[in-house]
Amino acid sequence: MRSEHVSDTVNKVFLDNGDEIILVGTAHVSQNSVDEVRAVIEEEQPDHICLELDKGRYESKTKEQSYSNMNLVKVFKEGKTFLVLANTALASFQKKMGNQTGTAPGEEIIGASRIAEEKGIPYSFCDREIATTLKRAWAKSNLWNKAKLISTLLSSAFDKEEFKPEELEELKKSDTLQEMMNELSKELPGAKEALIDERDRYLATNIMQAPGHKKVAVIGAGHANGIINTIGKLEKGELSTDLTEISKVPKPSKAGKIIGWMIPVILVAIIVLAGVFNGFNESLRYFVIWACTNAATTVLFSILSLAHPLNWLVAAVSAPIAVLNPAIGVGVITGIVEATLRKPAVKDFESLSDDISSFKGWFKNKVLHAFLIFFTTSLGSILGTFVLFPIMLKVFG
Repeated sequence: MRSEHVSDTVNKVFLDNGDEIILVGTAHVSQNSVDEVRAVIEEEQPDHICLELDKGRYESKTKEQSYSNMNLVKVFKEGKTFLVLANTALASFQKKMGNQTGTAPGEEIIGASRIAEEKGIPYSFCDREIATTLKRAWAKSNLWNKAKLISTLLSSAFDKEEFKPEELEELKKSDTLQEMMNELSKELPGAKEALIDERDRYLATNIMQAPGHKKVAVIGAGHANGIINTIGKLEKGELSTDLTEISKVPKPSKAGKIIGWMIPVILVAIIVLAGVFNGFNESLRYFVIWACTNAATTVLFSILSLAHPLNWLVAAVSAPIAVLNPAIGVGVITGIVEATLRKPAVKDFESLSDDISSFKGWFKNKVLHAFLIFFTTSLGSILGTFVLFPIMLKVFG
């Protein structure tokens, strides 16, 4: 394999079997990227065009969506809260940049598919489903990194910085993006593996295996170096072309399940030991102190986040139960109840990417408000158990 750096955004890869791959790196929200993709395709006249896109995202960009069909209760029950928020935060960030440049996010990739159809050139979607990527990033992150991942996504949505078109073009340079990737690798190694390394492998494999001897691949500029390196490893046989393992969401580890049950076990052990040494009444007193503390902090956080008054009662009752049974999350319960008592309208779903970027939007938008209740009541229960309960034991012990 041999590679040739044609420009800041175009690289050519020549395989040992004679095939040629032209990688066109784009900024995803740049009008210059749209124009450049067309120019490269018209100049190279490839046999096949590969797109850094999965079928689901392509359809969401080209077909009218009915947001009212989203089942918010199902989102909570199936643990897809992070997935929906991540998608919304990313869409919000790209939309803001697109509004500033006058170019819709991903327009150069959609444009490539239109050019392919105009010229009768076959094309294929070479990226992994975004839901799988986000789920794997979540599954590969520990609790602390999950918190950082959420905060990073939300901070990008809240970011009010405006980019100039020339600054967006600067982002297309490989060295600038590579520096950003290196920083991401340091901060969130698990997420970086799923978001970048695995996708580089997934894209490179599908591009190599796509039909045709001369292919143009339209990709995000940040993937160029990774794809070139991965193609080299694939040709040498250092990497397998089997993508089965990285195409599915990893199952929760046994260690994670054990840790999840350790909290209620330790809590129950403390209460039981109090009874063994000081009698049943003392054990009961410990239990009451814990249950009341946990319920009180959870209710307080639900009030502060302006949950429905009936949800305050739900939070009080479900918080202690949820701690004792890790299979149940208090946030899931309060989130479902909030979405049921204050059912979101179609406009709430349609304005998600706009409302997520403002503090007021999290209270005005009924979808985001239900997510807010989910997070705040979960936090309240955790603080009640790990912070306030030990303090209450010292006060009333």
